[in-house]
Amino acid sequence: MQEEAVGHGINIAPLIVLLLASVITIPLFRRLGLGSVLGYLAAGLAIGPFGLSVFTDPQTVMSIAELGVVMFLFVIGLEMEPSRLWGLRRQILGLGLLQVVVCTLLTTAAGMALGYSLPVAFVFGAGFVLTSTAVVMQVLGERGELALPRGQKVVSILLLEDMAIVPLLAVVVALAPGHVEATTSERLFSASIAIGAVMALLLVGRYLLNPMFNILGRTGAREVMTAAALLVVLGAAWLMQQGGLSMAMGAFLAGVMLSESSFRHQLEADIEPFRGLLLGLFFLGVGMALDLNVVTENLGLIVVAVIGFMVVKAAGIYFVARLTGAGRDEAIERTALMAQGGEFAFVLFAAAGGSGLIDAATSAVFTTTVILSMVLTPVINIVMDRLHGEAKEPGDEVERPKDLEGTALLIGFGRFGQMVSQSLLMRGIEVSIIDTDVEMIEVAGRFGFKVWYGDGRRPEILEAAGAGRAQVVMICVNDAETSRLIAEVMREVFPGVPVMARSFDRRSTLALIEAGVVWEIRETLESAFAFGREGLLRLGVPVAEAEAVVAEVRRRDQMRLAEQIAEGVNAGNQFFRPPGPVPEPFSEPAVPAEEIADREAGRA
Repeated sequence: MQEEAVGHGINIAPLIVLLLASVITIPLFRRLGLGSVLGYLAAGLAIGPFGLSVFTDPQTVMSIAELGVVMFLFVIGLEMEPSRLWGLRRQILGLGLLQVVVCTLLTTAAGMALGYSLPVAFVFGAGFVLTSTAVVMQVLGERGELALPRGQKVVSILLLEDMAIVPLLAVVVALAPGHVEATTSERLFSASIAIGAVMALLLVGRYLLNPMFNILGRTGAREVMTAAALLVVLGAAWLMQQGGLSMAMGAFLAGVMLSESSFRHQLEADIEPFRGLLLGLFFLGVGMALDLNVVTENLGLIVVAVIGFMVVKAAGIYFVARLTGAGRDEAIERTALMAQGGEFAFVLFAAAGGSGLIDAATSAVFTTTVILSMVLTPVINIVMDRLHGEAKEPGDEVERPKDLEGTALLIGFGRFGQMVSQSLLMRGIEVSIIDTDVEMIEVAGRFGFKVWYGDGRRPEILEAAGAGRAQVVMICVNDAETSRLIAEVMREVFPGVPVMARSFDRRSTLALIEAGVVWEIRETLESAFAFGREGLLRLGVPVAEAEAVVAEVRRRDQMRLAEQIAEGVNAGNQFFRPPGPVPEPFSEPAVPAEEIADREAGRA
């Protein structure tokens, strides 16, 4: 009996095929520069009903795979603190609503141009307006643009579109033939259920989630924390679904409520493996659901519909983007990213079919049109990225310096440069800042910093940035070779301007000194001295003695550097104390401060 039970166990062959298809296609497509989304879609088509027929019912896969979108939005919610989400309210309710309204009007008109009646055209157009959150978020994540201002605008629009599915479903029901108008009491009841579900979720998040995770965290059981994370995501999604709202919206709200929790990063780590697998499964399901029979029978109509709807929606997105102040490049990028239909269209089409508003054949045409638009989106974005990269240099979308007049010129605005700038700005000194990291420049702008795009290795950029008029130039870039080259250009073009530089190790320090900087510091030097002093204090060494020891280490370092300047990087090892037997105390007299100052002045 036992052998028979084993012989008739769970059939894991389809699961193996799913994993094998992913393992083969995703690395191949990413290696070819086509992106993982297109790889998943191709793999789904290959193993679906019109490929190898390993899976004959794609909806079975899709019903499970939709959890990938739910978990994806939970992770996005974890990145959205309530204050940050509140800061996006104008973009969500303004930009998002405007784009949905404009694009719905345009796509409905396009549906009527294809010969559909107004109600059917509205269903087709409104479904196409609901952009694929999964596709767009995946592309933004791969580009690293989710946290950038332009990425946040796209996220805001997607959130509004996710919320729009609720009123759109109500409109579809109202348009259905034989529809009986709901009474006022029924409408109030439905609205109260939805509001009640949201309030219940907010109350649970406010008063129960953190205490629950605190209790579970004390158990030390990692698997329990993972189970609790899944419970929160799926429970929030289920609660929203019971309230007549979307599961994805529930997961997003749960993520927002936990975004300020001390368990945020642990939750993200626990959910990430499930999110990645299920989101990949979603794209596989979309590929499987592409019905080639429908495509063949209605090829002309579908081709016209795909092209027509994507062009019309793209025109609406570009118009709204430019109307709301986006630059040309940002508007084009948003258009290419959001011109497709999305997964919520399938929900809308199913509701329309179930209410008798559209028949099965029409629903298949609509669904195929949306799927093909989702398949084309990664391809369009790849082409746009390559054309965009050839058409302009990095930094074309940000301002370049021209006739700057700062008292100090700071080159490089990473973590080191940002901290350096604080002392100068606190004192009221006018600082000009240049950097070559476009994304960092955009992020800095959100915090009120004016950073200009410019490569400090180019004399004309230094001139435009005011290097010749500055009282000091501070090189804070995160690359030793770039620091040295900037210092050499400064020495040759602006020899009278004092240059300070961030160093990385002794070799880069010696190279900077040779290049003419008047003062340099290894980025870890002072923090290492402070770290050592604190270590001595915690080991019971008196404060005065700890400070004397650190002063001695600092003096030895200065002596070693002086010998290395004269004799090379391998000199001065006698000043460096390795682990081992404690030698006699160093008895060489301390170098007077005046002599050190004279040596540094001589380097210039």
